[in-house]
Amino acid sequence: MGDVANSCGVELADIEAARELLRDVVIETPIESSRWLSDLVGAPVLLKCENLQRTGSFKSRGAYVRIARLTDEERAKGVVAASAGNHAQGVALAARLTGASATVFMPEGAPIPKERATRGYGADVIFAGRTVDESLTAAHEYAARTGAVLIHPFDHPDVIAGQGTVGLEILEQVPDVRTVVVPAGGGGLIAGVALAIKAQRPDVRVIGVQAEGAASYPSSLEAGGPVPLASMKTMADGIAVGRPGELTFAAVRDHVDEIRTVSEESISRALLSLLERAKLVVEPAGAVGIAALLDDPTAFEGPVAVVLSGGNIDPLLLSKVIRHGLAADGRYLVLRVVLDDAPGALAGLLALIAEVGANVVHVSHGRTDPALSLDQVEVLLQLETRGIAHAARLRDRLAASGYRVDPTS
Repeated sequence: MGDVANSCGVELADIEAARELLRDVVIETPIESSRWLSDLVGAPVLLKCENLQRTGSFKSRGAYVRIARLTDEERAKGVVAASAGNHAQGVALAARLTGASATVFMPEGAPIPKERATRGYGADVIFAGRTVDESLTAAHEYAARTGAVLIHPFDHPDVIAGQGTVGLEILEQVPDVRTVVVPAGGGGLIAGVALAIKAQRPDVRVIGVQAEGAASYPSSLEAGGPVPLASMKTMADGIAVGRPGELTFAAVRDHVDEIRTVSEESISRALLSLLERAKLVVEPAGAVGIAALLDDPTAFEGPVAVVLSGGNIDPLLLSKVIRHGLAADGRYLVLRVVLDDAPGALAGLLALIAEVGANVVHVSHGRTDPALSLDQVEVLLQLETRGIAHAARLRDRLAASGYRVDPTS
């Protein structure tokens, strides 16, 4: 496959040097086998748990390598970064460990736990813009105005080398790996992992995964260069980057075998599955690799290593994603049923639901909808079911029993 340094200036030796620099700073995260995913894929599946990394994501690797390699004069001017949260924490920690002051620009609406953790590591946080790209513009302006060194979240050789240490660990932990699946946002992680792996094992397939609502790589690869997205919308804030970097784009173009995209529903199911089956808390961005496996389990030659890139999720978002995941899996069902406004009508409906085996979570009445006649009432039901087939069976039973179920529910 040729010299892997040609695409972005990062060689295997750079990644190995970064690993030595990180030896007492980050942990070698565990790689856990997953029997339920292995059964689904038909080959061994292993989870690279960067959600258990210091600061809760892989980002501390690249941030520390970049800041540690600054001169004393550069560090004295301070560092500045832009991030939705994970890179922010990595920069804040690295700055504290190396004695530099840090300012971090975060998009408005960034997860509260990520903001608080960043401040807890000693960084100043400034909110700017609605996306990481807009925050990055503000960080560039701050750097030009103050002389602080910009620590780019992905598009710098030191950052890519630091993230590439994940790839070195995977090859050592799973020597017979055939496919590595990596979340992709701006591309620092997927670029570093691909460079580390392809330099030693060009036969290993490296697959990047993006959220459909923030998939900048497919269009950029088709165009032949980084192209900004017109808009983004995804719960996976950690990979919501509207334009690939110049260096990372080149590395992905030359060394990544495939980029896949996954829906919000698939991300929710993946996150819920990781909670239930693997007992792991993973943020939406960190779960996209699992979502890709769940969407198309036969597409991955095993053994498969999937990087869980981060675990920094707001508890409020987690509760929403759990509900979303349950709904996507058919296990959380909302129905609007029209009943005669007569004694015993609700009891009869609830008895039928119990007979089918669904569990009522919440029930409420509505009588003011103008579409209802005076002798009708609308009942809003939130139900737990055992899955899509069970939910369909309940709907069929309601219809067969003469109940009018709102088709928009």
